[in-house]
Amino acid sequence: MRSGGDAGHARRMTDIALAAKERQTWWATGFALIYDTTLRPGEVFGMSRRRSELLREARGRTLEIGAGTGLNVPHYPKDVTELILTEPDPSMYRKLRRRAAGRATVVAAPAERLPFADGSVDTVVSTLVLCTVSEPRATLGEIRRVLRPGGRLLLIEHVRAHGRVLAGVQRLLRGPWASFARGCRCDQETEEILRAAGFETDLRPARWRAMPPVVAPLVVGRAVPTPAP
Repeated sequence: MRSGGDAGHARRMTDIALAAKERQTWWATGFALIYDTTLRPGEVFGMSRRRSELLREARGRTLEIGAGTGLNVPHYPKDVTELILTEPDPSMYRKLRRRAAGRATVVAAPAERLPFADGSVDTVVSTLVLCTVSEPRATLGEIRRVLRPGGRLLLIEHVRAHGRVLAGVQRLLRGPWASFARGCRCDQETEEILRAAGFETDLRPARWRAMPPVVAPLVVGRAVPTPAP
């Protein structure tokens, strides 16, 4: 009887896992479909301008991690001699390829395992990505690895709020928000993670207007790897 009960329990657990995977696959497709529409108010009320201002600093061979649907693509300057966009999510990847056609090379790769040689890019770009990658420190290690000497990381990331009330709301909604936003950690202390990973930062606070308060606090700027000892 116990063996049969164990087998029944195993089947139920398998069914639950498969159902969860099906929901995740469904929502991955749905999230990609609504992504641009959901972000449009924020783009209109300042994010598009902020992308453009930041990406003016991109130079040489430029790699963008987690490029999503390609909202940064129109903002890259002529000083970018080669543009490479990575995106691991299949639904996002399909939209990205269409938007970037003729303007960039698109690679299906996770930020934690970049398929590029050491010291092979001049600029890395990360916008609203470090909060979502499964291993932020591994991602930053990969960024350090692929950057040439003198290269830099340009970033826009939302972060944990400084105010106690909003930080408390972020902490309270961390789980539900991550489920909705495909793993996004709304209260991540990104600047601290950057420093711990060996980057010197030049970041300024900003606000993502017309978006939910839990993701409104931003940091914008650049980071460079500290020299190896």
